Formats: sequence, structure tokens, C-alpha cells
Amino acid sequence: MAALAAIGIAASDLYSQIFATVAAGIGMTIYVTIVGFTLASTLGLCLALMALSGSIWLRQFARFYVEICRGVPFLVLLFWIAFAGVPAFVAIWNSMTSPLREAGLIDELLVRDVSLLWRAIIAITIGYSAFIAEVFRAGIQSVEKGQIEAAKALGLSSWQRFRLIVFPQAMRTILPPLGNDFVTMVKDSSFVSVLGVADITQMGKIYSAGSFRFFETYSIVAYIYLLLTISLSLALRALEKRLRRQYAN
Repeated sequence: MAALAAIGIAASDLYSQIFATVAAGIGMTIYVTIVGFTLASTLGLCLALMALSGSIWLRQFARFYVEICRGVPFLVLLFWIAFAGVPAFVAIWNSMTSPLREAGLIDELLVRDVSLLWRAIIAITIGYSAFIAEVFRAGIQSVEKGQIEAAKALGLSSWQRFRLIVFPQAMRTILPPLGNDFVTMVKDSSFVSVLGVADITQMGKIYSAGSFRFFETYSIVAYIYLLLTISLSLALRALEKRLRRQYAN
């Protein structure tokens, strides 16, 4: 079906023009997804470790963070970060660094210095890290206690136990839902278009607004997203099968 659609697009001057225009946003979509997913995974792993730590303060902070971020719609979180959170951070930063500015060591940070692209990436990082944290937590807790006790008996430190024993085994449980989150992030990256970031959706909005070819334009937009998400899903399935064979051997 994808090949037939590609042939139809190539045979039509109109669809070819729309595809060329919209495809200019593929690079931005991939960039936002990869950077956002990398940062969200890193933060999510830290939150998961905090949720499983022996400190009640770290556990409660992680639980509070996860519940708040999961309870706010992503679009609302995106707007809050872009138009409330970043200006508040800039004001706090300028207040804290005023002695350095008076000494001429640094310049004043302005809200416009933080691009809308990075505001969108920050929102994706904060929003998705809460969901990814729960994925990591469930995966780590799926490792049998006997494995950890055996590692302790061998004299391994807590970091060695996590790096050599817990995390490699937890990845078997973590990988499928983590891959689903990555595919979902490809689709949800379209939300950054509301901030004017030139991703696939934004390029489609611009073209359709000028040509009034809404059916053709958004059909192409949907087609490109399907190509990205289905290709990623197939790649992740192949990776899961390969890892299962490795663990079986």
C-alpha cells in the first residue's frame, strides 16, 4: 500500500509538490523526537531510581512529579512550559545571577533567547519522562530478588549490581513499552507545530492555508507519519525478536 501510494504521489504534479513541501519538516520532526526521547529517558531513569530509593523524600518527590506530569494534558503542559514556565525560569535566573551581571561577567538572559524549539523539547522531556519513569520502575522491579541477593553475596557494589545484573535483565521488560513510547513521541511531536516549529504538521498547515488544498495536504501529512511510525514499529519488533533469541541462547 505504501508503494502504491508513493507511485500515485510521483505520478501527480500536485501531490508531488505537496510531498516535497511537507517532507521539508521530516528532519525537524526526527530531531525533536530523538532529542526529546533521549532527555526524557535519562530523566525518567533518574526518577525511577529515586522512586525505588531508600529515602522517603526522594520517593515522594518522584511520585509527586510523575502524578503531576501525567495528570496534565500534554498540550496544556506545552503551553505552560512555553509561555509561563520559561519566563518564570528566566526571571529567577536573572535574579540569582544579578551580581555576575553587575560585574560584567554574563549578560542578562531574555525570554526570547530561549527558542520555541527548545521550549517544545523541554515540554516533551518533562511530559514523557513521567511515563518513561514508570516503565523503568516496573522493569527494574521485575528482576527477581534472588538475583540481587546473589550479587550482594558476591560483594558487588550497588552501582555494579544495577549495571551488571539488574539493568540488563530489566531491559527485556522495558524495551517493548519503551519502544511504544518512542513511536508515540513521533506522533505527539506534531504538537510542537502549535508553537510554530517547522515540523511535518507545521509545513502542512502552512501549505494548506495558502493553497486551500486541505484534503490533499493532510493526506500527505498522514502518509508521512504512517511511513515513520510503521517503519519504526517493524524495526522494534525485529529488535525484540533478536534480543529474545539472544537471551534464549
